[in-house]
Amino acid sequence: MSEVLALRHVPFEDLAYFESILTERGLGVRYIDAVTDDLAAIDAVRPPLLVVLGGPIGAYEEAAYPFLGDELRLIEHRLRANRPTLGICLGAQLMARALGARVYPGPVKEIGWAPLTLTEAGRRSPLRFIGESEADGVVLHWHGDTFDLPDGAVHLASSALYENQAFSWGQSALALQFHAEAGGRGLERWFVGHAAEIGAHPGLSVAALRADTERFTPSVTAAGQAFFSAWLTSVGL
Repeated sequence: MSEVLALRHVPFEDLAYFESILTERGLGVRYIDAVTDDLAAIDAVRPPLLVVLGGPIGAYEEAAYPFLGDELRLIEHRLRANRPTLGICLGAQLMARALGARVYPGPVKEIGWAPLTLTEAGRRSPLRFIGESEADGVVLHWHGDTFDLPDGAVHLASSALYENQAFSWGQSALALQFHAEAGGRGLERWFVGHAAEIGAHPGLSVAALRADTERFTPSVTAAGQAFFSAWLTSVGL
């Protein structure tokens, strides 16, 4: 069985609902601890898919987190080889940096369930399954940083708070600022892991996040799975 490589920064931000879709397609998953594993020793090109997952640090903080240097080199090598690559949240920011774009703190944290607005290119992409869902494009947002579009990238989506929410690059690289993979009871781990961030955000509470999660999970999960399946097919997986 071929193995997808997933770079994970915190244990509770994993592939979630996406993992079962990979399994159905005969793809196993190998999680790499980006923080402590030897990233320089990893073959960046061989795996059929690289997924770079989320995390609560900045893509520009390699002075505090030196592993980011090796991770950026791994991602750049993968992208330059035109191999299928998906970045989610921090992963999208790292992809942007690896492609030479600026990543920086945004004006406000975007945490919770809110809709996307797809560009014309986004409506032609697999993201259309999210934009046309019963939840009208609602997804989970959990970030405070943003990025400029890399040279050659195709802008796919924005939100009310952030212009750059998704981009594609080349034929097989996709970066998502938002989370299309997460929902349901799995987010209870997020509510604990990000407790300090939730508590510091005015007007945000675990109770409100939990209520919205229960409301949106069924339709959002279905849309996210349809999107991911269509994207895997588009890159030959």
